[in-house]
Amino acid sequence: MPFLETRTGTTLFYRDWGTGQPVLFCAAAGMDGTEPRGVMADLVAQGMRAISYDRRGHGRSDDPGLGYDYDTLADDLADVLEHLALHHVTLVGHSMGGCEIVRYLSRYGSDRVDRIVLVAATLPFLLATPDNADGVPQAAADALRDSWHHHQDTWLLDNADAYLGVGLPGCAVTPLARDRVLTSIAATSLQAILECNRAVVETDFRAELRDITVPTLIIHGDADASISLEFGAHRQAALIPNSELIVYDNAPHGVYLTHGERLSTDLLTFLTQPAQALAGTAGPDRK
Repeated sequence: MPFLETRTGTTLFYRDWGTGQPVLFCAAAGMDGTEPRGVMADLVAQGMRAISYDRRGHGRSDDPGLGYDYDTLADDLADVLEHLALHHVTLVGHSMGGCEIVRYLSRYGSDRVDRIVLVAATLPFLLATPDNADGVPQAAADALRDSWHHHQDTWLLDNADAYLGVGLPGCAVTPLARDRVLTSIAATSLQAILECNRAVVETDFRAELRDITVPTLIIHGDADASISLEFGAHRQAALIPNSELIVYDNAPHGVYLTHGERLSTDLLTFLTQPAQALAGTAGPDRK
C-alpha cells in the first residue's frame, strides 16, 4: 500500500500515478490528496507523473494530534520527496498547500524543485498587525476557530456556496461534488483543522517569498472569498521574483472543482515551457 513513515513516526498516505516529469500536489487545509484528482488525471494522460498525499490529520494519513506548524509540515513534504526519490519536480499548492511549499523551499532549498505553482494560496500573511493593517483581526480569527470547534457542520453548510462560487458564471458544481468537499472537510481531524488554520492565519511569509528563486506560476480567482485577489495573489506576485500571475474571472477558492479543465491547460503550458523561457515572466495580470 502507498504509505510512508515520516521522521516523526507519522504515517502518510500518498497517490503516485503515471511516469515522466513529476508534479506533486499539496492540498488545501481540510482536503485530502484527492482534491486535484481531475487535474492529476489530465497530466497523466499527457505523459506526466502526478503525485499527491494526505497531510497529517487528513484523509488516510495518521492523526497524531500535533505537528501542524509549517516547519513540521515542510519536513513531511521533504520526507515524501525523499521517499519517492523525486528530482526536477514541480510543486503545486492549493490554499494552505502553497504555504507548505514556500516553507519547504526556505528549509531545504530548490535542489529537487524546478518550479512551483501557487493556486489560490493563502499567502503572504493574513493576520492584522501594525505593518499589515488590512489583515484579519486576531479576535476574528479566534472567533472563526471557535465556530469550527463548536459548530463546524453548520459553518460548512453556511459557507459552501462561497467556496464553490455558487451563482457565478461558469461555476456550476454538481451536488455530488459539493457533498464530496463537505464530507472531506468534516472527516478531517478537528485538531488538524483548528491548528492548520492557526498556522495559515498567523504565519508571515513575506520575507520567504522574496527569497524564492525558481520560476513561479500564481493562479487566483477574482471572486475568491477565502483570500482576495488583491490581498493574496497581487501581493505574492509583487514579492516573488520571476513569477507570473494568471487571474481567473469569476473563479472562487475551490478552483479545482469550478475551473479544473482550464487549470490543467495552464499547468501543462507552464510545465512544458523550457526553463529559460520562464525567466523574467513577471508582468501584468494575464486573464
